[in-house]
Amino acid sequence: MHRVVKFTKYLPEFGWESSVLTVANPSVPLKDESLLKDVPHSTEIVRARTLEPSYQFKERFSGRKSKAPTAPIAAAPDSKKSSFNPARMIKGMARRAANLLFQPDMQVLWGPNAYRAGCELLRRTPHDVIVATAPPFSSFRVGARLAKKFGIPLVLDYRDEWGISNTYWENKQQSRLSQRIQQRMQARLLRAATMAIATTPSSRQSVQHSATAAGSSVRCEYIYNGFDPDDFVRSAGSRRDYGNGIDLFRLAYVGTLWNLNPIEPLVKAIERLQQTSPQVLSRLELVIAGRRTPDQEAVLDRLNQTSCHLVRLPFISHDEAIRLMQTSDCLTLLNAPVPDAERIVNGKIFEYLACEKPFLLISPEGDMWEMTADCPYALPCDPLKPEQIALSLASEMERHQAGISSERAVWSPAAYGRRQRAEQLAEMLSSLTDGASNGTRDKKPHSAIATDSLVSS
Repeated sequence: MHRVVKFTKYLPEFGWESSVLTVANPSVPLKDESLLKDVPHSTEIVRARTLEPSYQFKERFSGRKSKAPTAPIAAAPDSKKSSFNPARMIKGMARRAANLLFQPDMQVLWGPNAYRAGCELLRRTPHDVIVATAPPFSSFRVGARLAKKFGIPLVLDYRDEWGISNTYWENKQQSRLSQRIQQRMQARLLRAATMAIATTPSSRQSVQHSATAAGSSVRCEYIYNGFDPDDFVRSAGSRRDYGNGIDLFRLAYVGTLWNLNPIEPLVKAIERLQQTSPQVLSRLELVIAGRRTPDQEAVLDRLNQTSCHLVRLPFISHDEAIRLMQTSDCLTLLNAPVPDAERIVNGKIFEYLACEKPFLLISPEGDMWEMTADCPYALPCDPLKPEQIALSLASEMERHQAGISSERAVWSPAAYGRRQRAEQLAEMLSSLTDGASNGTRDKKPHSAIATDSLVSS
């Protein structure tokens, strides 16, 4: 939710105040309360309770481990002879029924209370625009109901594409019927919206395609995520804060490891280095910080058979994460080689750029490769080519040991700041409200941001 927090932080500089409608008891795997310090005191935060069960209950109920996508393989001759498990079958049926019943997602249980709280907010303080941000996409439905009732423009902020989220989200197993229901649901919302904002050029095109198919004339734009320079000023840290030793080459990954961000490509590259350059590998310290699904932990276990120094950290706060990035020699970003992943631009990449340190961009060729084409720190690698990843890593380690620094002074990450992103949003919102009046023209216009969680990971 960094995107929402940073918008609320910087929008007042460009003439817009914000209120935030969010959940009082979020059902999320992790929370980072440190982000709340960036929310201005002038921002009113309205929290509504959800009837959604806890994330831990949903995880137990799903009964499935998130597996990294792989290419299809031929089934073994006896693969169909799995033992019958009545409990698993009943749990699977219940899960499918729940996914069909709660549309578009389980967070729809937040909707009734959120709508009532939103109505109270808008009666108390007239607003000029509703910005609904998702996923979860039930937030779009809340925003649409409020916009219709109060007759103000609706902006849909797609932090992720609807279809991609449904395909890869944890605890999601959608039937064809659910997919059809949600396609129609998205079409209605796009027809109700005045503007839709994506996070990348390709995602904007995808949303535009969905809007056209829905017969909607909604205006589609995109605003990249970014980094906040203030985070880097206050996050100077010591190299001893993390890891085992200061003499090793530190490679860090910060974020969740799951099916869309799998560690397997990097592990394969390290295993390759173990075979070809064990002495080089013995100088490598790999620090993994963040939540990890069990299957990703199992892949990491393979590194115990190598000379790589592996450090596993739990989820850490945003400030701590930036300190880790700043005290590392190289960073890595991971996207799975699956359909549509080429359109994903991970939010973490902007903070990597801000660190001005080399980073392995292990991702299918697409928007991130194009965005960083002129960045001397980006080391793009195909996740299906471990030998390419191994070569890039070994070359960077040798360059570091030799004290060779590339000519990188002419490049600057300044264009990717969160302040510039908020300015873009403010200009877009102003274009929707020029000439309109909802009783707030004697002061700054207000935008209400509807989101299911303000402080999730």
